[in-house]
Amino acid sequence: MQAKPRPSRRRMYALLASAAALATAAALASALPADAHTGKGHGHHPGRYQDVQLLSFNDLHGNLEPPAGSSGRVTETQADGTTKTIDAGGVEYLATHLRQARKGNPYSVTAAGGDMVGASPLISGLFHDEPTIEALNKLDLDVTTVGNHEFDEGARELARLQNGGCHPTDGCYTDKKFKGADFPYLAANVLDEKTDQPILKPYWVWKKKDVKIGFIGVTLEGTPGIVSADGVKGLAFKDEVETINKYAKVLQRQGVQSIVALVHEGGFPASANYNYDCDSSGAGSGISGPIVDIAKNVTPAVDALVTGHTHTAYVCTIDDPSGRPRMVTSAASFGRLYTDTTLTYDRRTGDIVRTAVKSANHVVTRDVAKAPDMTALIGKWNTLAAPIGNRAIGYISADVNSTGTESPMGDLIADAQFAYGKELDPETDLALMNPGGVRAGLTYAAKGSEGDGVVTYAEGFTVQPFANTVNLQDFTGAQVIQVLREQVSGGNAAAPKILLPSEGLTYTLDMTKTGADRVVTDSVKLNGTAIDPAATYRVATNSFLAGGGDGFTTLGQGTGDVVGTDDLSALAEYLTANSSATAPLAPPAADRITIVQ
Repeated sequence: MQAKPRPSRRRMYALLASAAALATAAALASALPADAHTGKGHGHHPGRYQDVQLLSFNDLHGNLEPPAGSSGRVTETQADGTTKTIDAGGVEYLATHLRQARKGNPYSVTAAGGDMVGASPLISGLFHDEPTIEALNKLDLDVTTVGNHEFDEGARELARLQNGGCHPTDGCYTDKKFKGADFPYLAANVLDEKTDQPILKPYWVWKKKDVKIGFIGVTLEGTPGIVSADGVKGLAFKDEVETINKYAKVLQRQGVQSIVALVHEGGFPASANYNYDCDSSGAGSGISGPIVDIAKNVTPAVDALVTGHTHTAYVCTIDDPSGRPRMVTSAASFGRLYTDTTLTYDRRTGDIVRTAVKSANHVVTRDVAKAPDMTALIGKWNTLAAPIGNRAIGYISADVNSTGTESPMGDLIADAQFAYGKELDPETDLALMNPGGVRAGLTYAAKGSEGDGVVTYAEGFTVQPFANTVNLQDFTGAQVIQVLREQVSGGNAAAPKILLPSEGLTYTLDMTKTGADRVVTDSVKLNGTAIDPAATYRVATNSFLAGGGDGFTTLGQGTGDVVGTDDLSALAEYLTANSSATAPLAPPAADRITIVQ
């Protein structure tokens, strides 16, 4: 799921922020010694400069075990220009890598960019992500911002993850009471509508001896548009830049001059290779997306931005409002990478020597020893989950991938929801599935002892972990076409969200055009017959889309609502009914949308 475009009001304050920042930057520049700007001041002023190691990662999404398929790989550019694919991820390996990285770095802090939980595999999601919080405690995570998925179960559940206590409905899972996170969750721009105050701490200060660095945490302002309405009820999500700038001033008044922003919003690098040189053609030129606008407007008082949300990998410099380069990083997702950033702290000014900042993403390879404490943690929770997770729900003949504009996995889910819709109401005509709800694909190779081609409930849970319901609504043909046009217009114009259609719905998407015109209206057909604008069509979607989520406002205007079972049950039922060990299901061809590039 992607963010809404930046509000235009950011441009209004950008000029004001820039003018003030220029004066501040000039004052700081004149105050710093020349050698500090080269990053070589350590030998000349022993004791004045202290390197602080900032380790960071983002969008773990409860992936305690090594992610399967493409979700568990990264692509690396080699010295000769070729690429190499590397298996990556898994907290047993992440723990080892982080612990090795900290050796020889007495000044080390570990931070995260949000979405540590939510949309999690069964081992974590079945237990309301308590296993992931336990793992993060063992990883010695110091601080994280909230992401949009921290609100999947609402603010009250987020507070429980922070503070501890047994789940209000499911109770305690072990004989030990859940103690909550050892680290603070930051939510500077998430306010309680009644009190107008942040629901969690807005900032946190890391201290070691005389070195102190402040962290401000925000999630994307567009969170309500990509989370279930129940999850954000009673909450207000404020502008990221305005919030960061506000609390940067608060920290400075407290004598904290070194500041890092943890921002659960991200960008899209020009290359998918994790070690792509983002600055190869000039500062920030290799990245696009919402984080660019944010980084350009956040006060120069902030020394670095740790970001997330887009599940991409980058280490870029983007100029701040004063025109000075500033480091902006993201470590992809699912624990496949971590970022190692060196912040050179000047004890004389209390600030970071910006020109000395170094950063790089590193692969969480699986060729290191597993961390025994993480192996034990995974074993404990897998034992509890096994009776449910190991149950076979279907059979496939090959990998069902979740990649591409039209993914086979998305089509399969749409087919499952269409079939379930027909059970609820034989008049159901089609189904539509949002791409952001397809969290993974299905792999043919056995993950455990179940055998190749077997789909377990745990694997299905990884694909669809949200517990959305399958809903039926009536729309006119004109509304159905408008829904398709909303994929590539309005809030989705810059970053299209292409819905996955059930079998029988076909149309052409012409990406050489702009806006809604990219949907070729007279190509939209159902079972070979053009959609009649005046006719009524019964459409199955998940409850997130039925509420108008992801910018599909027309889907929130349906009539004749019927609410069915959860979407994972619909998928499991479809797989069980349409596959067997001797007749496995083949992946859909993903040919329902004709794409013109």
